[in-house]
Amino acid sequence: MTDRELVARFEACTLQEFHHADHVHVAWALLRELPLLEALARFTASLRRFAAANGKPNLYHETISWAYMLLIHERIQRVPAAEWDDFARANGDLLRWRPSVLDGYYRAETLASDTARRVFVMPDAAGG
Repeated sequence: MTDRELVARFEACTLQEFHHADHVHVAWALLRELPLLEALARFTASLRRFAAANGKPNLYHETISWAYMLLIHERIQRVPAAEWDDFARANGDLLRWRPSVLDGYYRAETLASDTARRVFVMPDAAGG
């Protein structure tokens, strides 16, 4: 499946499975084609719709979604990769769900909070 096909199927809520690495792949594809704020708005709206379509609207987490988008954007700017496989090889830390790259930026209790789920919360842990 091409990057565009993956994005289209994600936005149409027709993917049968959508794991963490798939989230990163879709975000990467959008960020390669759109300015950051446009990609962020499109990704988060589509992710909310996807979660709702799959009967899990409460799984959406604003801070995690935004933080990953910002990290992916930064990595693209540092070392642009023409192909997903190249980006994935160079940024394996973004593809691991546990432990998460966000562990270096956020305290566990922050990410577990209702506030972080509803709105983007700035990082509050040393590291990253």
